[in-house]
Amino acid sequence: MSGTTTVTQEQQGPSLARAGGSMAVATIVSRASGLLSKLLLITILGVGVLNDSYQVATTLPTMINELLLGGVLTSVAIPLLVRAEKEDGDGGEAYAQWMITMSAVLLGIGTVIAVACAPLLTGLFIDSSNAKPELVTAFAYLVLPGIVFYGMSALIGAILNTRHVFGLPTWAPVLNNLVVIVTLCVYWLMPGEISIDPVRMGEPKLLVLGLGTMLGVALQASVLVPALRRTGFKFRWRWGWDRRLSEFGGLAFWVLLYVGLGFVSMVVLTKVATHDQGAITTYNMQWLIAQVPYGVLGVSLLTALMPKMSRAAAAEDKDALVGDLSFGNRMSSILLMPFSALMTVAGVSIGLALFSFGNSGIEDGEAIGTALALSAFGLVPYAITLLQLRVFYALKDARTPTLIQAIIVAVRIALLYGFLAVSPPDKLAVGVSIAMSLSFVVGALVGQLWLRIRLGRLRTGYTAWTICLTVVASAIAFGAATGLAWLAVRVLGIESRVVGAWVEVLIQTIVGLPLSFLLLALFRVPEVKPAIAKISRLVGRR
Repeated sequence: MSGTTTVTQEQQGPSLARAGGSMAVATIVSRASGLLSKLLLITILGVGVLNDSYQVATTLPTMINELLLGGVLTSVAIPLLVRAEKEDGDGGEAYAQWMITMSAVLLGIGTVIAVACAPLLTGLFIDSSNAKPELVTAFAYLVLPGIVFYGMSALIGAILNTRHVFGLPTWAPVLNNLVVIVTLCVYWLMPGEISIDPVRMGEPKLLVLGLGTMLGVALQASVLVPALRRTGFKFRWRWGWDRRLSEFGGLAFWVLLYVGLGFVSMVVLTKVATHDQGAITTYNMQWLIAQVPYGVLGVSLLTALMPKMSRAAAAEDKDALVGDLSFGNRMSSILLMPFSALMTVAGVSIGLALFSFGNSGIEDGEAIGTALALSAFGLVPYAITLLQLRVFYALKDARTPTLIQAIIVAVRIALLYGFLAVSPPDKLAVGVSIAMSLSFVVGALVGQLWLRIRLGRLRTGYTAWTICLTVVASAIAFGAATGLAWLAVRVLGIESRVVGAWVEVLIQTIVGLPLSFLLLALFRVPEVKPAIAKISRLVGRR
């Protein structure tokens, strides 16, 4: 009997560790190439009207995609596809075909409407007194067709995940990043500048930057199609009524409302941030850095856990579901808290080291670093909140995440306008960043309470104790690393702020991160034991 169980588990696909490891490697490359593209962007465009306009415009297709279908695809598609795979005789292929057909139609129609309404979208998102709406609109016309590719990439990635293909969907964004890097290099080598007053739609540099950005998204989606075919999937247009259409519609309504609330939140955030020139770029750059550890570690963990939690929910195995949630919460803290501490103590140095070149400068780099340092505390609550919401989706409950999202958004909007009222104009990006992090703290607390009511005991005490240990370990480790970095800069007599920042970041990273995990091992945190055992075996072989 045990032998049968082992075979069954092996047939279900790669282990969580193997899947997570594969995605982690791909995500590291993806995040590194994405960071390089953003560094080039801020070096070439600087922090000002041109970059602000590009940032707002390139955010539009992702937000419209989420509002149309992206949120539904990423949050609801996997549980329904897993159930179809289990219930249908064809392994869920017909249901997947229907989802692709419906998604393509909806995304196509939405894209046409969005392009036609580009000026209205621009007016919705920016404060025209400190921004250039004509330039945002010009970029929007060029990048909004990417809505279709964002949506189809998310759906095909979800189908591949249910077929135990995790690596390629994580590698696909690398191609997107490479296209953007090439685009920026071509833009930089081209003579002339983009005219801001007046804005001319046909300018070569404007076309290269906008169309190159959109092309990257198109290639990101296109490379997933051959991978889907290699799994044995055969696509055909499937119209008409599917027996799960009402179920999908019920879930989709609440997810769309969830996404709509997020859309309102981003409208307010962008409108508030554009009260100060450069604030939206500063916020986006610090958010980019803050997302690197989550993108490498948190997303890999979440993506690998989601099908597992969906199967536990489908089997009504509450203990397994609670176990996965508790494990995910603890691992989120263990993996991400040291990085949160690093960004807190080294945030200003990171900003100076990465964003003080080209058309950017010391002041801009310092502003980005300050925003990062003061908002890095939101990294772990952010990861925990997303995991909690996925548990509700695994239970086919899309209503509760929407209600939690409503609370988060209400708190966030109140904080955004509060910071707008009290913050000096040049510190507005810091206030926006802190508002986002505080809203995730509220979300994590509300989500944990709601799940306690829904599922019963969640091993919250065990999770809280693990979080406390990670906080203590990280504080000790980075306190020591920061002292060592301060001493090194003075002993070496470094006068350049940028060079000193690089030295500080390198020492704090090289010393602080390993020391944090070593202290967690000394504190006997159970989840760290497998990694320590593996390292010990490797050392023993030498």
